[in-house]
Amino acid sequence: MAMIEARDLRKTYRSRSGDVHALDGLTLSVPEGTVKGLLGPNGAGKTTTVKVLNTLIRPDAGSAQVAGVDVLDQPGRVREVIGASGQYAAVDENLTGLENLEMVGRLYHLGTRRARTRARELVDAFDLADAGDRPVKGFSGGMRRRIDLACALVNTPPVLFLDEPTTGLDPRSRLGLWQVIQDLVGGGTTVLLTTQYLEEADHLADHISVVDHGRVIAEGTADELKGQLGGHRIVVTLVEGQDAPAAEEVLARHGSGEVHVDAAGRTLDVPVDTGPAALQQVLTDLAAQDVRLHDAGMRRPTLDDVFLTLTGREHAEETEEGQGA
Repeated sequence: MAMIEARDLRKTYRSRSGDVHALDGLTLSVPEGTVKGLLGPNGAGKTTTVKVLNTLIRPDAGSAQVAGVDVLDQPGRVREVIGASGQYAAVDENLTGLENLEMVGRLYHLGTRRARTRARELVDAFDLADAGDRPVKGFSGGMRRRIDLACALVNTPPVLFLDEPTTGLDPRSRLGLWQVIQDLVGGGTTVLLTTQYLEEADHLADHISVVDHGRVIAEGTADELKGQLGGHRIVVTLVEGQDAPAAEEVLARHGSGEVHVDAAGRTLDVPVDTGPAALQQVLTDLAAQDVRLHDAGMRRPTLDDVFLTLTGREHAEETEEGQGA
């Protein structure tokens, strides 16, 4: 059963510089109890998609259902069955963690007693028991993200929208939040996740949709998307950046696709068909030209490679999506 369904969504923003097609026929489906990762470059339409599905904006055309409820015809009912956490913690800094959760419970008409009980349940579940009675303004970044996600779960929603939920977190806090999300999905929650971390999508998502220019341009599991590129990649890291042109020429000669050079100009990689044989030839030719290496080896394609191949843009160059994106 699909808990989230969107068909041919379209949304255009008009400005002095011309029309911006934030959504241009986007279609996606998310089965119950799974995580759908939504990936795309800056302005691809990820955040606009989430805003349509959680009823914050209306599309110009298309249809969408969440938990079997029509998003356009019954937005009030949709809000009863969803939770949402955005890129920034939407909590009141002057209230304690418990007070924030109780306030959300009352907004959901849980009643004073039930809202207080639910707040205690969530503080314990998110390992915030020692901080529940402290004002949120004293929380660390990771604690703020956890309390924000807890607020999205006050009404025990079957569907959860997470728009870049770990932005700005340190690696340890990110891993902790990943575990929380995995536990929720293990309990049957359906999650639509947008993220700027490809490792996060690789780790959490059961299925990934790559979005660009307001359309889904590729879909599949992480392994299926990587498999579309096939083969191996040779990666070399240079001692001297001035050797990059020579190294690029060698890699291009033995590779089966375009040579990629990182922003620092010292790490280069290229897809190859012959694997170890190609690596041996590359190392021989680089040594013949006195190109010194810090490191060299082979690896399987990553989601970064998929992203670059499909969109023609570096994922590392992304920032948060602009308004209307």
